[in-house]
Amino acid sequence: MEARQRQTTATATLVLLAVAFVAAVMASNTLLSGFRVDLTENRLYTLSPGTETFLRGIEEPINLYFFFSDETAGDLQFLRGYATRVREMLEEFAAAADGRLNLQVIDPPPFSEEEDRAAQYGLQNINLGTLGDSLYFGLAATNAFGDEAVIEVFDPNEEASLEYDLARLIYGLANPVQPVIGLLSGVPMSGGFDPQTQQPTPAWFTHQQAQQLFDLRNLPASIEAVDDDIETLWIVHPTDLDEQTLYAIDQFVLGGGRALIFVDPVAEAATAPPDPTGFGFSPPGGSDLPELFEAWGVRFSTTQVVADNINALSVNTGIGARPVRHIGLLGLNDAWINADDVVSAGLGSINLGTTGHFTLAEDANVSLVPLMTSSPESDLIDSIRFQFLPDPGELLNEFSASGESYVLAARLEGPLTTAFPNGPPTGEGDEPLADVADAENSGSEDTETQAPPPGDEEAGVESEVDPALANPVEAPEAGHLTSIEQGNVILVGDVDVLSDRLWIQRQMSLFGQQLATAFANNGDFVTNALANLSGSADLIGLKSRQTYSRPFDTVEALQRRADAQFRATEQQLQAELAETEQRLAELQAARDDENSLFMTPEQEAELVRFQDEQLRIRQELRAVQRNLDSSIERLGIVLKVVNIGAVPLALTVVALLVVWLKRARRRTSA
Repeated sequence: MEARQRQTTATATLVLLAVAFVAAVMASNTLLSGFRVDLTENRLYTLSPGTETFLRGIEEPINLYFFFSDETAGDLQFLRGYATRVREMLEEFAAAADGRLNLQVIDPPPFSEEEDRAAQYGLQNINLGTLGDSLYFGLAATNAFGDEAVIEVFDPNEEASLEYDLARLIYGLANPVQPVIGLLSGVPMSGGFDPQTQQPTPAWFTHQQAQQLFDLRNLPASIEAVDDDIETLWIVHPTDLDEQTLYAIDQFVLGGGRALIFVDPVAEAATAPPDPTGFGFSPPGGSDLPELFEAWGVRFSTTQVVADNINALSVNTGIGARPVRHIGLLGLNDAWINADDVVSAGLGSINLGTTGHFTLAEDANVSLVPLMTSSPESDLIDSIRFQFLPDPGELLNEFSASGESYVLAARLEGPLTTAFPNGPPTGEGDEPLADVADAENSGSEDTETQAPPPGDEEAGVESEVDPALANPVEAPEAGHLTSIEQGNVILVGDVDVLSDRLWIQRQMSLFGQQLATAFANNGDFVTNALANLSGSADLIGLKSRQTYSRPFDTVEALQRRADAQFRATEQQLQAELAETEQRLAELQAARDDENSLFMTPEQEAELVRFQDEQLRIRQELRAVQRNLDSSIERLGIVLKVVNIGAVPLALTVVALLVVWLKRARRRTSA
């Protein structure tokens, strides 16, 4: 009887647990729809603060139409899964916007009005192949002013930039009047013509990105003034700017305008002009703004390149050759990128090529807030060394770290003064304003010569008159600005950071589109800087996020040590070879016999000794490489044990502890 009662009780308990489980699932689906906890280290699945800020600031409602052919997708689970990811992200956006984003999810069946509507918006029709079915997977959006924006198709390969793409589209509709950026560039960023291949070159991707986010206006090489509607000047590789253009930049900045300036000691991305000697093309040159920088209290040298042993990138020097670390090409990680400034916060990696550095003049009233710096294992190398450099490994042979970190990019803060204290420059052939003023004052017929005061009429004694008062300089023209209490300028000591080769890889997408896959945050840094300087502060957080790629710092340190040991051993072998050659030459020169074509026993012994030494050193080189491989392998094993075994082991220990405690309580109660 008691056994049957216990069985009935157990059955009823199981039924109640099943009912409670079903009720809990239904309640969670209803009450906790869209609720999630992001436990990733870098919070990859949480909306960035910048996104949330501008979503809360949307004033006019925006309509979002998410088209996905769910029924047509059928068994394409990878596509259906990504569609769910996109829909949930859009729901997060709508929730953060407090009702100012109206989201509609539309499943357009074939030959329906919904399908026609998707086509009218310009969404891409994805052909599924043999069945002849087509699928829509895109987004259309409209604002209260009738403006439209679309994402033609969501590519699963671009999932990492999903939040940025959605935020950029909504931001553009919420702010239909884009900030105007004036681009003054000495490199073909908007596209050009390659004289070597005789083919047109595409626009740089940084230029394309800026066009999508801003009203980008390409300025001529010479300007008399900056247009009033331009909010930010983007100056890239300024070379041989005339004084009128420099004056226009000077007055724009002193008038409260913002400037993002890229200069470079060796701009490899610049199209080199034809060599006047007729032998190909001239090596890439440098760029600077010495007149303006001197007035602002900043110094930049075009004769020195920052070399960094820690942040050096590896490059291929030829087919079959081992990669060589190029200490002039830098790959900065977040340790050398300022995380406290909104422009660079959250950026995980930035690649630079042959970059210069900024310093302050001794009497400067401004300060440099570093955005990017080199490591202490850096030094300065003459830029001429990088003009013709067949083997970057040669730079390491004479490298010696200075122990100093150099400022590669910085925000300039503080008061700025004009580089033209006497007013605007005169035209070619005209006299400077000060000289003209002197001539007018000294040669005027209306100027009366005053008699000396009493007591100064003695012969040979002239009255002391201040030359500046005798020949006063005319005041600058009306409207001429001489200073500003707080400038707004960002300086970058590299132009190559903007070029495609240092941060993107172009490839064809799953749906036949050309995609640019970023492997560094160079483009994010540029758009962040332009957005910040243009006053669009909310846009800063849209892509200032950690990427999925994380550097293996320990492995890289092992590789640097092994590379240094390998190079030292290799140099020892070369020194031994040179010494042996010199010894053999001395033995040959000392001979006076007739059989000089044959080696003497001493020469043969010296050659055998060198061959034995060469074999030993080569064994050491192989041992260095084996030790590096074994060190990395041991590190990998340790990481696998920690990552794979630590958590299960910890859970097992906790479970055993719980069981032991329960048994201990039972024994105590018994």
